[in-house]
Amino acid sequence: MSKKINKISASDFGNEAKATPENAFYFGQQNFKWMLIGLAFIVVGFLLMMGPDANTVDGKFDPNSWNDGIFSIRRIRIAPLFVVIGFAIEVYAILKRK
Repeated sequence: MSKKINKISASDFGNEAKATPENAFYFGQQNFKWMLIGLAFIVVGFLLMMGPDANTVDGKFDPNSWNDGIFSIRRIRIAPLFVVIGFAIEVYAILKRK
């Protein structure tokens, strides 16, 4: 058995081998697809959270009224779930290998 020895000299410093085009960028097409899917989930989640605030009636601020719509299932449970799922998909997209 012969052991391969890499001979490196000081004159070779800074002349490292060039990266091949396939290894030049970490993200592939699948990564970007998953990132767009995650971004869509986040945007949909924030859109589901939108709506009138607690003191808005028919589009006008009224301090004497109360809008129970701020506690709807859509705004309290579903929308944040979409945002969290979107962020989880983003983490998966970043960590996924080619």
